[in-house]
Amino acid sequence: MADTIEDRACKLAVYIIETGATVRTAARHFGISKSTVHKDLSQRLPRYNKRLYQQVRLILDVNKAQRHIRGGLATRRKYQQQKDN
Repeated sequence: MADTIEDRACKLAVYIIETGATVRTAARHFGISKSTVHKDLSQRLPRYNKRLYQQVRLILDVNKAQRHIRGGLATRRKYQQQKDN
């Protein structure tokens, strides 16, 4: 994916900032694990690019605040599909 861990962390951050993607979506897009994305963004990125980290942190906080709503909607869709079938 990227030549160095620093490059990967920066590319992940830019992708999430541009798209508003979740950690899970970014992991799927780049073909890496969620834990790698999370570690790159929360632990490594602040050492490489503080400004980029601050921007991505805002988006990650919003995603974290909304995750219980997304989970509920996904469960609702699941049972609605079972009912329709």
